[in-house]
Amino acid sequence: MPNVYTFKDFEGSSHRILIGLIRKYAGRGGTLLDLGAAGGELAAAVREQFDRTIGFEFQVDCAPDLRGRFDSVVVADLERIERLPGGNRAIVLADVIEHLRDSAALLRLVRRSLAPGGHVFISVPNIANITVRLGLLFGVFEYRDRGILDNTHLRFYTLRTIRKEIQGAGFHIVEMAGSSIPVRLIIGRFTPELILRIGERILTLFTRLWRSLFAYQIIVVAVPE
Repeated sequence: MPNVYTFKDFEGSSHRILIGLIRKYAGRGGTLLDLGAAGGELAAAVREQFDRTIGFEFQVDCAPDLRGRFDSVVVADLERIERLPGGNRAIVLADVIEHLRDSAALLRLVRRSLAPGGHVFISVPNIANITVRLGLLFGVFEYRDRGILDNTHLRFYTLRTIRKEIQGAGFHIVEMAGSSIPVRLIIGRFTPELILRIGERILTLFTRLWRSLFAYQIIVVAVPE
């Protein structure tokens, strides 16, 4: 279950949205558990908010970098673990559950390991994004090295299906958001910064107005029922 996505910190990106939501809902103190920590940049951005941070990552090569960004690092396959550290104020699953054969099993573990009042923060790609829909219109559905059709994705989600899965695992959703199409990663090398910023601002607006169509990733904040 590889999870070594590039950290994205620009307007409308899923990581910037996640950081804002963690700061909004998690409060101060307690433990942050990042499942699928990748490079650890997301947790590092909110580290001062927590008493302790723990990163789980599948890729052994990531461990040296993660040790400087977490208080504890665990190299583990999330498909095989039977329990998680308990009493967590916040648990992050950023770009993770779409890689799992049994994502519901992990969500149940997450639910049991949250402290009272704790929140889980989840992001998944939106298979109903306009770029995928247009591709299907012209008969194109090709796996790629990254993005919504990443060739390591085992599961695909829409707003409706991710809501159903999270609620089915015993959570109540308190907020949903959508990231915008990452034009900076697509055309950033060839486009002036001003044009990129204008494009990102416009896409962020469209995503807020019509999330099911324009959201590139769906971000969910939930608490146990």
